[in-house]
Amino acid sequence: MKYVLLLVFALSLQLGVAQDKNTKDLDSILESMPKSEGLISTYFEDEKLYFKFPEEVLEKDLLMVTRLKQLPANYSAYTNAGSKTSEQMIHFVKVGNSIDLVQVLTTNIADEEDPISLSVAQNNLNPILASFPIKSEEGDDFVIEVSSFFNADSPSFNIVPDRLKKEYKIGKADDKRSRINAVKSFPQNTEITHTLTFPTGNPPRGNSTSTFTFQINHSIIALPEDKMQVRYEDSRVGWFGIRKYDYSSDALKADEVRLIRRWRLEPKDEKAYARGELTEPKKPIVYYLDPATPKKWRTYFIQGIEDWNSAFEKAGFKNAIEARVAPTKKEDPDFSPEDVRFSTVRYVASTTRNAVGPSVSDPRTGEIIESDIIWYHNHLRSYRNRYLLETGAANPKARSLNTPEEEIGEMMRRVISHEVGHALGLPHNMKASSAYDVESLRSGRFTQKMGIAATIMDYARYNYVAQPGDENIRFVRQLGPYDDYAIEWGYRYFPNSTPEQEREILESFVDERSTNPLYMFGGRGNDPDAQTEDVGDNSVKASTYGLSNLKIVADNLIEWTTPTGENYDDLEELYGEMLGVYRRYIYHVVSVVGGVHETLLHKGQDGIPYKVVDKADQENALDFLSENVWTPQYWLVDKDLVSKFAETGKLESLIRINKGVLNRLTSARRLKLMWDTHSTLAGNGLSPQELLNMLTEDIIYSRTAPDQVERELQKHLVVQLIELADEEDLPLELKGHSLSLQNELLSDFKTRAGSEDAELKAHYSYIVSLLEKAQTEEK
Repeated sequence: MKYVLLLVFALSLQLGVAQDKNTKDLDSILESMPKSEGLISTYFEDEKLYFKFPEEVLEKDLLMVTRLKQLPANYSAYTNAGSKTSEQMIHFVKVGNSIDLVQVLTTNIADEEDPISLSVAQNNLNPILASFPIKSEEGDDFVIEVSSFFNADSPSFNIVPDRLKKEYKIGKADDKRSRINAVKSFPQNTEITHTLTFPTGNPPRGNSTSTFTFQINHSIIALPEDKMQVRYEDSRVGWFGIRKYDYSSDALKADEVRLIRRWRLEPKDEKAYARGELTEPKKPIVYYLDPATPKKWRTYFIQGIEDWNSAFEKAGFKNAIEARVAPTKKEDPDFSPEDVRFSTVRYVASTTRNAVGPSVSDPRTGEIIESDIIWYHNHLRSYRNRYLLETGAANPKARSLNTPEEEIGEMMRRVISHEVGHALGLPHNMKASSAYDVESLRSGRFTQKMGIAATIMDYARYNYVAQPGDENIRFVRQLGPYDDYAIEWGYRYFPNSTPEQEREILESFVDERSTNPLYMFGGRGNDPDAQTEDVGDNSVKASTYGLSNLKIVADNLIEWTTPTGENYDDLEELYGEMLGVYRRYIYHVVSVVGGVHETLLHKGQDGIPYKVVDKADQENALDFLSENVWTPQYWLVDKDLVSKFAETGKLESLIRINKGVLNRLTSARRLKLMWDTHSTLAGNGLSPQELLNMLTEDIIYSRTAPDQVERELQKHLVVQLIELADEEDLPLELKGHSLSLQNELLSDFKTRAGSEDAELKAHYSYIVSLLEKAQTEEK
């Protein structure tokens, strides 16, 4: 026994000596490596990366944000340098001789003093993303090696979504062509940049290497020790939020709680703020312009960002948001757009025609920490084209593809304002465009003051209502009264008030305003007042004005797009988009049929939350469609225009649009919804049977000598009626009504089939055969 003890003692001495030697060897290695001190001190050289952090960082609330810094060409339309791929709260946790990297789940919550908090913890175990052996422990400091973790395609990074892995047949990351590039630590964050390379079996066109290489940036940042006070959502005011389930709620359930996402704005001088004086915030919201932003556009970008200061003044803050040009490397070598301490407006060289406004927020409270507005270069093209098509009839400045710089700049300014609105916490508000009377959009005095919609957060880009001869019209959107209202609701500062007390104050604020159309909020749904790309409170009237203008544009499209000596490529592009504008105006009216007005209300407010669109309004919409769709719009396929670029003609395009409109109106989903809402919701609407009767009258019975376009539409309606009778989910009475219409049409078409006109005779005989075949199959 004595010998065994001695042997164990000797082995332990050897092990201790070995561990001590390994620690000394590591210390020696670290001393020779470049070091960056900060939240997590880092040692990085020759693709070896070590983290060294004090015990106080263990189990500290951290946020890890992963972004693409560089990516392959033609990879994905809405993915670019700066795109965020993951955002997760993490902890470093010491477990024995290892440090675990744990993702912290924050959705389910409970009061720590409440016994149910034990169950919440047991049923929401945090996943372990990685585990690292402790290489060295010096007092309260721990050293781990993280090289392999950042050189791998960790699922938690979500670098390449599963959808794209399947589409491009992407394999595993190639270790030999993947590496850590750079590491930098700061007092509140640590930045790691690395490269991942993947083989791909089905690369996009132009990629002959069958390889995708990405450069990725990870930001690990310390979340605020002093948590921002939360603000509870009010569904009547549009706001991005985070959802939590409170198991300590007094409600007899796991109570869903929604907190809004907003920046922390606190007045420098609280006494002055309390007196109602405009006060600067302790920390303003600052955006840096990407150095890649062309100099001629920078002024407009700055204006678009700082336009929101007028809204913040309604919340009591002045100079709350500002724009700066990003410093050069010489001015600030530590500045990086990927660093989450800096919010930026990124200018992306891409053929994508869009802009976006994402942000990063504290998952515990909703505090927005950073955001990156992204402008895609080719978005200029979208705005140039639509400016001409939608306003050219009444706006001489729009009658060219060489749009004046100040006009394009104004459009860019408003796009940036829209995206900054998202980054401030505001979602789209499609209801706002219906706040203004259509006729007011023809008034210079009104539009110059109020804009063309009650918010910049709607998709109401241009005033297509104003007519030739209307004077001093504003054609481009701007911030409106809803923006002032929403920002005041979200950012008004209440010192010494609890979230519950704030909620009570703010509910009264909304109660007094939310039924006023200027302050209404709404999504798309089935509400014709909450559509994208529309303006005004009456879709039929607005689209009538819009089509009147579009006909003028069509007559002048060659002159306005094609200078002498040029080919017709631009004309062809604008023509295709003109058909899209026509379709959009038509679909604005289609949404009236079977629509339901939605008004977000709380009990005690006057009004009815859901009410079907009045029958007279729906019939008016159908009259509009009869005149502007079912009656062929040959001005859209004018020979002098189409012959300049189309080898095969465009009649089929017109027919396709008509069929699409009919499909929307006669879809089983719409008819079933109308059948339900007509019987159960407030208001006097149109029944689905009445809709089918009116369509049959307008498309078939009223057209005694249909031309080729009308004949195609008649055949399509008959096919739709036949298919409706076979639709399983359709109520029996609607199926029966479809069969009844088929019987009536069969009798009528048999009579018409005796026509002496050969084309009409063939048309009617074909429809008779369709209906007889359907009857045979039904039996």
